[in-house]
Amino acid sequence: MTTMNAKYLKDYLAPAFTITHIDLNFHLDGAETFVTATSRVVRKDKQSTILVLDGEGIELVSVKVAGEEADYSQQEGKLSIETQTDEFELEIVTKLDPEANSSLEGLYMSDGAYCTQCEAEGFRRITYFLDRPDVLAVYSVRIEAEAEAFPYLLSNGNLIEKGEATPGRHYVKWHDPFPKPAYLFALVAGDFDLLEDEFVTSSQRPVKLQVFVDKGNLHKAHHAMSSLKKSMAWDESRFDLEYDLDIYMIVAVDFFNMGAMENKGLNVFNTKYVLADTSSATDEDYHGIESVVGHEYFHNWTGNRVTCRDWFQLSLKEGLTVFRDQEFSSDLGSRAVNRIHAIKVIKNQQFAEDSGPMAHPIRPESVIEMNNFYTVTVYNKGAEVIRMMHTLLGEDSFQAGMKLYFERHDGQAVTCDDFAAAMQDASGIDLTLFKRWYSQSGTPVVTVTEKYDAEAEKYSLLIEQLTPPTADQADKQPLHIPFDLELLAADGTSMLSKVLDVKEESQEFTFENIAQKPVPSLLQNFSAPVKLDFSYSIEQLVHLMRYAGSEVARWEASVALISQSIWENVAHLSQNQAMHVDPRVTDAYRGVLLSEKLDPALVAEIFTLPSVSALIEQVDSVDLDLLSTARAYVVEEVATACEDELLSRYREQAGIGDAGSRALKNICLLLLQKVSEEHQVFARAQYEQAENMTDSLGALLALNGEESEMRTSLMSDYETKWSDTPLVMDKWLSLQATCRSNTCLAQLKKLTEHPSFSFSNPNRVRSLIGAFAAANTEQFHKIDGSGYAFLTDTIIKLNKLNPQVAARIITPLIQFKKFDQARQSLMKASLERILGMDELSKDLYEKVSKALDSK
Repeated sequence: MTTMNAKYLKDYLAPAFTITHIDLNFHLDGAETFVTATSRVVRKDKQSTILVLDGEGIELVSVKVAGEEADYSQQEGKLSIETQTDEFELEIVTKLDPEANSSLEGLYMSDGAYCTQCEAEGFRRITYFLDRPDVLAVYSVRIEAEAEAFPYLLSNGNLIEKGEATPGRHYVKWHDPFPKPAYLFALVAGDFDLLEDEFVTSSQRPVKLQVFVDKGNLHKAHHAMSSLKKSMAWDESRFDLEYDLDIYMIVAVDFFNMGAMENKGLNVFNTKYVLADTSSATDEDYHGIESVVGHEYFHNWTGNRVTCRDWFQLSLKEGLTVFRDQEFSSDLGSRAVNRIHAIKVIKNQQFAEDSGPMAHPIRPESVIEMNNFYTVTVYNKGAEVIRMMHTLLGEDSFQAGMKLYFERHDGQAVTCDDFAAAMQDASGIDLTLFKRWYSQSGTPVVTVTEKYDAEAEKYSLLIEQLTPPTADQADKQPLHIPFDLELLAADGTSMLSKVLDVKEESQEFTFENIAQKPVPSLLQNFSAPVKLDFSYSIEQLVHLMRYAGSEVARWEASVALISQSIWENVAHLSQNQAMHVDPRVTDAYRGVLLSEKLDPALVAEIFTLPSVSALIEQVDSVDLDLLSTARAYVVEEVATACEDELLSRYREQAGIGDAGSRALKNICLLLLQKVSEEHQVFARAQYEQAENMTDSLGALLALNGEESEMRTSLMSDYETKWSDTPLVMDKWLSLQATCRSNTCLAQLKKLTEHPSFSFSNPNRVRSLIGAFAAANTEQFHKIDGSGYAFLTDTIIKLNKLNPQVAARIITPLIQFKKFDQARQSLMKASLERILGMDELSKDLYEKVSKALDSK
């Protein structure tokens, strides 16, 4: 059996050599592309006499030291040069074939354009180098290519020279004055449409802004440009951070493993997060573009100017920058809705990661393949850790900590401890205990017990925390949990609101002068990424839905209320009893629809009832068939009880043009389909009259529960209309992948031959196969194992083609522990089949071997 060695945080050693400057010369010519890298190498450890460089999948042409041919040795992935010199010039020439590079790492082709992706370890696919984030160099780049085919030659920094190289070929030179690690290098060469604008910084310095898109898509680039300008203004106003180069560029490419990449001054984006117009993009797409453009721009300081010492510190830049982009979206839009979206990611995805074989802290202790730690734990839980820090310090002290962080570490590669130290020193708040969040994995379970003494007018809460063992850590310690609390009176008024510091395994908090037994709103705004265990009654949850001061708390109460009803019906089914929904539940939901005070976007969130996969994350083990039946029943009961109100709100929102109203209209339409087939006429009318993609897709989603003649007809019309627009067809592929019909899998297999699908394009794979595995829970987990077999066949195919994508879509297959023994056996058999493959990638080996070891 294949074995691969892990790397450990505890084994970190500073580099024995560093590279202070590098001149890169690219001669782009298809399969005959040559790269000359001339580096200034400096010895840091005087005892070291061997310079070891990283390289992968490239052909070495020559190595020179100080202009002379050098002696060197090559092992797999390493180039070693013996030297006694403290400082010298090193020239390495490599030959690349970008057209054959399907991994989409290093230098590759995307629809006829040259493109790079170097994070985490892609630069070694371009040249032999010290490919690690703690080696920061000043980059100068010369690019030469055919002038007609590649009129735009782009790299990091500022453009300093351009001209003709030889007849028919041209060149440019770029210089980035800010030292950076290799993972932030970028190159793009191609023919694009260009949208230009300008931003004037707070110090009155003009910055040229450029967005490059495929030919014919210029009209879809304006929202991305607007989002960039908003991001630059927001970072100045909220964080006092100003952009530092003369130009900022975004390039949209269709073949890209990630969402986007923050390369200094030249961000390379997946087209999904750039291209948008109302006819082809939904409100969700518009929000995603604004968020991701902001995220990559904010990296200019939190990631680029101050970067990671090593990849175990990834959350230093990603957790912090996710927090910043969440705050950006919240300041520009609905803070409550943005917070709800962030909470859903944690509860539905990150909690699953914590309880699965790939559990790890936000600062992992070990890794086999670094690409596997671009996870919801590092990113999204990392952002929650920053948010808790912000809660503990307050805005002013948090901003003082950020300022101190940049003063201390600008231009450096640092650690999570360095960030925490800046926050502690600036605020005077001891974060020693809090820092356990960086090193401890798992989801704490916080159990709360209430006690009320009417005579003494005292209300007490006993708060106990316990983090269950995880796959990577058996022993757990208490964490510092900021616990946001509100106490509500019977008339809905707030009796008390404060944040408690929970630091021990068990703590009791007593509140004086509480004249009546309150209804507690616990862990408001999800003030910590923990599971709350409190025995709420139906009456208490309904009270919170009506009166909680926090809109997020109202939504959380609605989720708890409907979840409680679903699980009660799972219990009824398991005992062969009739299902039933308490009328107080349906009355509460009807009350939400009747409220004139609630934001339509919040109402839409409350009526987006928890999915089967979300419900699974609420329990340790599940009978999937009973859960699916109970959920369908409860959803239908709520929809039926609220039919008149749903119809009224649907019609009421029809003439309103904002995103929140569209969200409410579309969720009403979806729920009406649960009541009667007669309501399909509303879906057809909406589709035929739609003036935007949100409404078109909303109509199709409403019909996507089962096969029907109307669904088939409208899906066919959509396919005909959009067959030449890949991003829009991705939505169609995902609809096919998430249809609840028993013919879904057979249809999926046919669609792998569809002209709109390609195994070589990550967007297409994620839209069809990734969506099926992650979002069509019942069909993927069919008891015959056909869904597992289909995903396994796909992963085997992708293992050599693009192992990153293969490793990302395998996640539902490795999270088998909550299912029945029959399904677990089938899932393990699929994993054994993958593990037995020849030439298994490190990406897959790490996930599959850990999953099987956890059995």
